[in-house]
Amino acid sequence: MKQFWNWKNYQIAWQVEDKDKNSKIAIVLIHGFGACKDHWRFNQKNISSIAPCYALDLIGFGDSSQPNSQISYEKKTSQNFNYCFDNWSQLVYDFCNEIVKKPVLLIGNSIGGVIALNTSKKLSRKCLGVILIDCAQRTMDDKRLAEQSLLMRFFRPVIKTFVRQRLLSSNIFKNAANPTFIEKILKVAYPSGNNVDEELIDLLFQPTQRKGAPEAFRGFINLFDDYLAPDLLKKLDNPVHLIWGEKDPWEPVKEAQKWFETFECIKSLDVIPEAGHCPHDEKPEKVNPILTRIIQDAI
Repeated sequence: MKQFWNWKNYQIAWQVEDKDKNSKIAIVLIHGFGACKDHWRFNQKNISSIAPCYALDLIGFGDSSQPNSQISYEKKTSQNFNYCFDNWSQLVYDFCNEIVKKPVLLIGNSIGGVIALNTSKKLSRKCLGVILIDCAQRTMDDKRLAEQSLLMRFFRPVIKTFVRQRLLSSNIFKNAANPTFIEKILKVAYPSGNNVDEELIDLLFQPTQRKGAPEAFRGFINLFDDYLAPDLLKKLDNPVHLIWGEKDPWEPVKEAQKWFETFECIKSLDVIPEAGHCPHDEKPEKVNPILTRIIQDAI
């Protein structure tokens, strides 16, 4: 059942499946960009047979508050919010301390993976580990500029100037915030086509119709200089596990394999055949047993 928590005068929506109230640990699910707590529709109840399982809507998404965006050069006011990994991570950190109140295992998909890594660092020993599902590699970050083509590097200052403009970002968002476009994107993200259904399209579409949705979009597309997963992995002591869709069109599995070979904190890598960017939703019958195994080992 959906509940709300007041965080810094914002309303944060969350839900819990809690079959084992005596468990000494809990699991927290962190969704990716444009998604919400219900994107764990095939996982949360299954996982809760092991330990209480919480899912929340990050600020800007789902049913949570969607304040005006504040990007780097703009003045901070009581009416706006800087959509960035530190602020999202602080939200999850406070949620763990104020709502969950137990040692946690964090599971994040896409940008939720970067948030999980950063939150794990903040929680320290209160975090038992992190599971990254197709973690965002953030290829457009300024720190990866050298990897971009010469043409992209040339036009980058222009692109950054344009996407700051609310008129432009709102128009881009308006064109994308419709069921037809969402279905097209899902068919790219879910290459097997499994579970691309009306329920999924609707749970992604409905939050886009709220008044503040274009502001969350503006904040996110202006994240040009923020955390990269490898930089966080270098400094992390908590165990990390990777689950990756073999055919992820945006976050290549080759990079996940490179991480697995490079960072001592990464203990396992499971590649899901035929799956894309969201294997937990596209192939839950393959992902849930892996999640169960990792969680039981952590306990």
